[in-house]
Amino acid sequence: MQNLASQIPLFSAAAANEGVDLDAAVKRVLATHWFVLGQEVQSFEQEFADYIGTSYCTSMATGTDALELALRAAGVGPGDEVVTVANAGFYSSTAILSIGASPVYVDVDPTTMTMSVEGLREALSGKPKAIVVTHLYGRLADIHSLCELAEKARVALIEDCAQAHGASIDGRRAGSFGAMGCFSFYPTKNLGAIGDAGAVTTTDPELDARLRQLRQYGWSSKYHVAIPGGSNSRLDEIQAAVLREKLPRLDSWNEERRSIARRYNEAFALLPVRCPDTTGKEFVGHLYVVRSERRDALRLFLAERGIGTDVHYPVPDHLQSVMASSCSQKLPVTEGLCGEVLSLPCFPGMSEDSVNRVISSVTNFFNGH
Repeated sequence: MQNLASQIPLFSAAAANEGVDLDAAVKRVLATHWFVLGQEVQSFEQEFADYIGTSYCTSMATGTDALELALRAAGVGPGDEVVTVANAGFYSSTAILSIGASPVYVDVDPTTMTMSVEGLREALSGKPKAIVVTHLYGRLADIHSLCELAEKARVALIEDCAQAHGASIDGRRAGSFGAMGCFSFYPTKNLGAIGDAGAVTTTDPELDARLRQLRQYGWSSKYHVAIPGGSNSRLDEIQAAVLREKLPRLDSWNEERRSIARRYNEAFALLPVRCPDTTGKEFVGHLYVVRSERRDALRLFLAERGIGTDVHYPVPDHLQSVMASSCSQKLPVTEGLCGEVLSLPCFPGMSEDSVNRVISSVTNFFNGH
């Protein structure tokens, strides 16, 4: 058993934030005495839109709010159906249910663990109102194919990019493909605030205008409520200032994550585990997830050696107790994955010794030591 001082966490905010002048960001805001929807928010929205490659970015209080308000902006209402996946932590389901809409789950691709193209094709026959595609673990879904199906069906596709800040394919980043891209900046994300924060990106000026109304009560002007479904979901100035300090480092942090993932992939290549199928630019290593039929035993073995792990996610959405009376779908790939996935430490600032310890411990487990 390792002592506490030598434990390796699944994620370390202290290591990831090393070298970022958080004090300066906070003090800059305190000096202005303006704390909500000020210059820091406006600047961050423009800088993040530029980074993603969209015309607009509307910041919000949380990533879940971003999903909910994006759905509302797309016209989703009570009784509508929204296609999504069931292996992504119930986050899209929460947003869908909060509107009074119904999630329609499709299975995932067994390699990428993201939405199956064929599954979406079949689900579109039911005429859903919208689609939420999750780029899971930092790995882009087959977004070109999914968008093509959505466009043909004239159904709004919303990207859930909470785990994919900076992931790209063909020079385009996550959040620039669908009608809207939703982001969480929870502290453990690749681009993390020091509290809750979120945003929605889009190239559509009408959607952006609607999102800005929805995040502040549905106002058309102060105290004049023009559209239903509005919320109090505003990003505060301190979070925006912190995100502005961190954004220029995001690409280098993502490359650190990829570098660790490449080392893991190489080290585990001959072991009876399935590793991420890519460490290219379409993957930003938000989580390094292996799959093993001996997942629980491996997790216990690593815990005894002071190595933090987690299961993202143990219960698929359609099997959650809250869905028991309303969902009878069978998703064999999703259900199988939930019993096999295990997240290993992979974060910026992770030491060479820590990476080596994870590698040796996983290897020792499978070699019977």
